[in-house]
Amino acid sequence: MVKLNKPNLTQHPPRSVRVRLGGYVHLPRLLDKARAVVAGKGGDFHYNCPLDKHFFAFTGIDHKKMLTAIKSRHSDTQMLAWVEKHTRRKPYEVAAWSAWMEQHGPGGPDGHEWIASCVKRLAAKRTDIRSFADLLDLDDYVSYGGKA
Repeated sequence: MVKLNKPNLTQHPPRSVRVRLGGYVHLPRLLDKARAVVAGKGGDFHYNCPLDKHFFAFTGIDHKKMLTAIKSRHSDTQMLAWVEKHTRRKPYEVAAWSAWMEQHGPGGPDGHEWIASCVKRLAAKRTDIRSFADLLDLDDYVSYGGKA
């Protein structure tokens, strides 16, 4: 049985980048990864990865302070309240940032080559993978036994 309050990312992936909490894309995924890493069940997932750093840069939240908060607060609702207390972002900014994050992709030739190599490895016939969110959803699915 999957225990979402204590994710074991060696058994199942974190939530999709697209899942929102308080309007923030990626926040539920970030929480899943942090909780799993704290429990020693992070598998190949890392807290404060480049996508996490986009969240921290946008909100102005320090990743170490957030990890401390995650260790002491157990629910998504409690963590959302903590995030809202520690950022000055307005709902319209969160909505715009979240929309951008869902579409954010590689910005230059090296990034395009990297994402293309990942798609070739995971699902060579796919032509719809354009953003990092697309790629992470595909990678999570294939990595846990799905057929691309």
